[in-house]
Amino acid sequence: MSHLIMSQFNITHDALMNEIKDLDKASLDTQPEGFNNTIHWHIGHVLTVNEQFLFGFPDNTDHLPARYKDLFGNGSKPADWPEDVPSADELADQLASQLERIKEIPEEKFAEKLPEAVLGAQTFGELTAVAAFHEGNHTGRINTMKKVLNK
Repeated sequence: MSHLIMSQFNITHDALMNEIKDLDKASLDTQPEGFNNTIHWHIGHVLTVNEQFLFGFPDNTDHLPARYKDLFGNGSKPADWPEDVPSADELADQLASQLERIKEIPEEKFAEKLPEAVLGAQTFGELTAVAAFHEGNHTGRINTMKKVLNK
């Protein structure tokens, strides 16, 4: 089961990395009409949520600065960002290194029960599947935003 989940995660992660490569700053930081955030925000959001889901439960071994939750968490928006927000390139590099840490998660961890259900997930493996779905959802939004911005 862990191999299937990680295969799905790799597919969604590769798709995300493909969508965000070679974007100019204007595309990264423009919020198209009808959208709540920018591509830059979506990159940081995926990074932050993956970290919380895959390293924050139950061990709380989050490797990201605590302020990322404020910058990229649900309900946050670029209009509220301070001047020193991490660049999209920096976030993309962190996503790449995060995937390497995810690949190092021991297979037996996927069967571990979570202390409490998270978005319906009862085990770490199920939570990893939720993270893959979440990443795919945001990849689709980024793809759509790019199409709108290119018109």
